[in-house]
Amino acid sequence: MAVTATSPATTGDLRPTAARTRTGAAAVTAVLVLVVAALAFVDITQGTTSVGVPEVWKALTGKATETDASVVVAARIPRMVAGLLIGIVLAVAGTALQAVSRNVLASPDTLAVNAGSYLALGITAVTGLSLPLFASTGVAFIGGLAAAAVVLGLSGLGAGTVRLVLAGSAMLLGLTALTDGLLLLFPLETEGLRQWNQGAIAQSGYDGILQLLPLAVIGVVGLLLLARRMDALALGDDAARGLGVPVRSTRVLAVVLATLLSAGAVALAGPIGFVGLCAPALVRPLARRMRAFTKTRSILPFTGLVGAALVLGSDVALRALVPADTAVAVPTGIVTSLVGAVFLIVMATRTNDTVGASAPDRLRIRSRGAFVITTVVLLVLLVCVTIAAVLIGDSKLLIGDVTNWAQNNAGRAVTFVLDTRVPRVTAALLAGAALALAGTLIQAVTRNPLAEPSTLGVTGGAALGAVLLVTTLPLAGSWAVAGAAFAGAVLAGGLVFGLAARGGFQQNRLILVGFGVATGSAALVSLLVILTDPFNAIKALTWLSGSTYGRTFPDVVPLALVLAVGVAVAFARRTELDLVSLDEDTPRLLGLSLGRGRLGFLVLSVLLSATAVAAAGTIGFVGLVAPHAARALVGRRHTRVVPVAVLLGALLVAAADLVGRTVIAPAQLGAGLMTAVIGTPYFLYLLVRSRRQGA
Repeated sequence: MAVTATSPATTGDLRPTAARTRTGAAAVTAVLVLVVAALAFVDITQGTTSVGVPEVWKALTGKATETDASVVVAARIPRMVAGLLIGIVLAVAGTALQAVSRNVLASPDTLAVNAGSYLALGITAVTGLSLPLFASTGVAFIGGLAAAAVVLGLSGLGAGTVRLVLAGSAMLLGLTALTDGLLLLFPLETEGLRQWNQGAIAQSGYDGILQLLPLAVIGVVGLLLLARRMDALALGDDAARGLGVPVRSTRVLAVVLATLLSAGAVALAGPIGFVGLCAPALVRPLARRMRAFTKTRSILPFTGLVGAALVLGSDVALRALVPADTAVAVPTGIVTSLVGAVFLIVMATRTNDTVGASAPDRLRIRSRGAFVITTVVLLVLLVCVTIAAVLIGDSKLLIGDVTNWAQNNAGRAVTFVLDTRVPRVTAALLAGAALALAGTLIQAVTRNPLAEPSTLGVTGGAALGAVLLVTTLPLAGSWAVAGAAFAGAVLAGGLVFGLAARGGFQQNRLILVGFGVATGSAALVSLLVILTDPFNAIKALTWLSGSTYGRTFPDVVPLALVLAVGVAVAFARRTELDLVSLDEDTPRLLGLSLGRGRLGFLVLSVLLSATAVAAAGTIGFVGLVAPHAARALVGRRHTRVVPVAVLLGALLVAAADLVGRTVIAPAQLGAGLMTAVIGTPYFLYLLVRSRRQGA
């Protein structure tokens, strides 16, 4: 029996290797500390008042003038320390969430923790309570934990790489809509929230920092104590249980601590986006090369430093690229959101998505009578809602008033009311129909039941194009705004569909890339609104709220023409839509050009979405709810789905607009906020249903 002589040699070889690994890790850590220190020092020198390196040094050593010392000590250093602390806690929270969910895309943002915390603070502000930071953190913690519990409960811990983020994305949209509604309804009570709703690290003194510091220490130390258990979870639930690790309690405790850190950051500076996503992603390549970074106990503090570098680097870049007077008004969270959007898109394209284009819905056979009855009922409901929308508002009217107005015999007051009310009702009807048709086309072409213009970033791109034109050319007409919205939608749609089409329209990849594009578009829109003058900002915000306020008949002419063309094309090519929605092979066997047909339908859906946004603002989830409800009512044949979906979309947006402007009159809520509140639960229901079907 031969005895190998490798034990001494191997031990001797491994010791230098381990030593080199530790030395390399120490060197990388030292470089990162120097980078953070340099960014912190540069951040102190930036601001509206010229304070250079000598003045900073004198202020730190107590030799500066009273003015310089006041600027540096009272404003610049608190801002820098807040950036450090927020970067650390968000990065550590993101690392913990990714570890316990085994999901590289999990973070306080994609799991809606920040959105839940922000909504809870908004509800507290509406009540008129003035709470210290510690109590505000408790409120934010409850909201964030509730949001995380819903997302994790619906998606399932460890149930998949992407599904958890899809649930979080839907929750994010719904909670953001509710918060926006509070901001619109209670502008005075929520004025403080509005100022930092994108995340700003500027501080007036150290009070908030000192109150957050104990919570940060508790959260970080608690996660460090859980580090070995989280390492065991990476081996799988069964393996962790075999090692004696209480899986459920470990996960719950880690999520609670991560939520506590995120809530503290939101209470101090607002929701600063995607630090918890980007920092762990930057550390993972090092973990593959250096064994010292393979354990959670060593990863957590290093990732915290990376998070601090991200926040401070974003703040430094913002103040270096934007004039000092303007940079004061631009939140640091806008920059981190842009960086996070790019990271999310890149990571989504690299994620192994085993879920391809979904199988078609179970074949439902509906009689022609069911289709006729459904259509008649929807038409009656649509007529009733339209009449109610025209008659009800700040001023109640009668049908006779409308008849006189149509014959140019109405009085001045009635004419004024109907000249403003009828165009907005028309805009709501046409926008809902267009978005429903766009969603029907997208879902058929991609065979993805979760695809629709807002979740794919198409409406976000259209809004960016429209707002860019409005803020640069305030006198632009309706056709110009529609053209700008179409250009933005084409760019966003081209990016989303181009990346998702690699290897087929992967179901989850399509949604994630779209969410990344939507996030980046929203950050750019916020930046444009902040940088423009107040008049243009107010005009731009009319599109963002999904409101039909101030619309005129010329505003809806482009939408009406595009919708007419879209409906005609959908009916003419209804058979092709049926075949494309089945699978990849059937259309080819019948001689159809799948690529050309798919491209044509996608371009048409982008055009429909763009003109709808130009006419009625960003209205989400209509393209998701209407096609699903239509298929449930009349089956999968598009000769029936298209008209029913169009009627449902028009009915949904018209009803949402009516409710939004009458229930709490004279205050108003945009139709986009109402449809988001309706669409979020439906999106989550579809996600849960697809999970059960795939189980």
